[in-house]
Amino acid sequence: MCDYPNLLDITAAVHLLARETVYDGVREIKEEIGIDVSFDELVPLGIIDYHQKKEGFIDKELANVFLFESAHSIDDFNLQPEEVSGMVKVVLNDFEELWTGAEDKVNIKGFEMNHEGSRMMIDRFVGRDEFVPHNCSYYESIIRLIRENLAK
Repeated sequence: MCDYPNLLDITAAVHLLARETVYDGVREIKEEIGIDVSFDELVPLGIIDYHQKKEGFIDKELANVFLFESAHSIDDFNLQPEEVSGMVKVVLNDFEELWTGAEDKVNIKGFEMNHEGSRMMIDRFVGRDEFVPHNCSYYESIIRLIRENLAK
C-alpha cells in the first residue's frame, strides 16, 4: 500500500531480514489481515525470481509463493490500515484471462476501508492498470503455480 497506494496487489507479503526464514513470515498474515494461520496450513507453490527496474530503484526479490485454503468469509479479515486498505476476491479464470490479454477487465468483489475506518463494499470491473505494475511474467508465474497445484 505504501509503495503503490490505491493499486491492487497481493497482501500478507513479507520482506524477510537476512536472519529470518519463511517460517517467520507467517506472523505478517496475522498482522496484515487479522487471521491466524500456521505455517503447516500453507501450501508451498515455489519461488519466483523477480527483477524489475523502475524510476529511481531496482526491485530484486525471491518471492516464496504459498496458497492458503480458507473457510473464512471476507468479513473475518481485520486489516492493518498502514499496510492494507482493502480486500477483494476474483475468479481465477477471469484473472488469468486478464493477464493473457483475453479480457480487458475483471470483476472484483470485496471491501476497502474509507478515511473513517469503515468498510465500503466493492463490486466493480478493473483493468491491468489498476494493479501494481509488476511485469506480466510475475502474474503469469503465479497463475501457472496455482494451476499446477490445483491439477494435483
